[in-house]
Amino acid sequence: MAPSVQEGAQTAGHAVIALLGVWLALFASACCASSDPSGSSAYRAVGEPCNSSRLFAADSVWNACLPANAPIDSRSREMAEGLLHEVNRETSAGTGPYIQTDSYSTPLYVVRAKQPVVRVSLDDPHAAWRRGLQRAFRKVPIPRRARPAAGTDAHMTVWQPSRDRLWEFWQARRGHDGWHASWGGAMKHVSQSPGYFDARSWPRLSKSYWGATATSLPVVAGTMLVRELRAGEVKHALALSLPAPRAGAFAWPAQRTDGTGPPGAIPEGARLRIDPDLNLENLGLPRMTLIMARAAQRYGMIVRDQTGVAIGFYGQDPVKAKRDPYGGLNGFFGGQSPTQLLARFPWASLEVVRMRLCSFGPCPES
Repeated sequence: MAPSVQEGAQTAGHAVIALLGVWLALFASACCASSDPSGSSAYRAVGEPCNSSRLFAADSVWNACLPANAPIDSRSREMAEGLLHEVNRETSAGTGPYIQTDSYSTPLYVVRAKQPVVRVSLDDPHAAWRRGLQRAFRKVPIPRRARPAAGTDAHMTVWQPSRDRLWEFWQARRGHDGWHASWGGAMKHVSQSPGYFDARSWPRLSKSYWGATATSLPVVAGTMLVRELRAGEVKHALALSLPAPRAGAFAWPAQRTDGTGPPGAIPEGARLRIDPDLNLENLGLPRMTLIMARAAQRYGMIVRDQTGVAIGFYGQDPVKAKRDPYGGLNGFFGGQSPTQLLARFPWASLEVVRMRLCSFGPCPES
């Protein structure tokens, strides 16, 4: 039977849409993967397929490129000026800003499909609001020689790409009777995740208050991985911690907050970026600073947690490495301290992207 005029028009329309989709996918791929360091083009992740070897979805808040014309928050200037004031105070005092690479960062254990599993016992596992997470912690593929980060947070992250699952722990520790943790999170379908814990993270069990950070943003999210720094490019947003984020409110994608700052402070979950018109290549930045600045311009920086001392970024804890990849003249930091490197970061060119604020979770995107 021959198609009707309406069916023929629909077929033609579908062909045009298909061609347009191909063009958009090619355009997005070229923009987001571009090595153009100027930051003057609009970057947007569109139509990129999911990949089980990726931490979080291609279009998640962590992996999606920010377009140059992304809407800026109406109070961006005031918040950015407040942050710059704190940067200058820390720089003068020599206390920060800082890049955490051991205490208060996280090691990342990437495990094979047949890694033996162990039970991780939660503190007070019988409390009603903890039972779901305890069930998700019944079988965790933790390597035999794994150990958490130093420091009171004792974070640890286990990722199993073959099953597309992730587990993270707060105050992880191994005792004579096995592994224990004070809290944490678990995630199925990591490569399709929006990049925060919610009811979809572990269906029928997970809640928006899961996660080893106070925002329900995964502790590995926004962390600069050793392999990325070796390659010289970080293709995701950077996690940022601030001394006193806004109290009583937070911005999506955060799902909760422990902020203690004044009403004018930047809230947890806020996404900042370097002005896309700033030519980073003309600033003579150290290699590490330039890698971070490019990521902050292209993907942004997301306030993931509150810190007690200084503004902080995060590098993967190299607890498994035979030698520290950050220190020394040949290390990622090039013989400089994190504070020296971040003194050159273009803080004065930061903008706050328009936010959706929430007072309690779950906090939807729109």
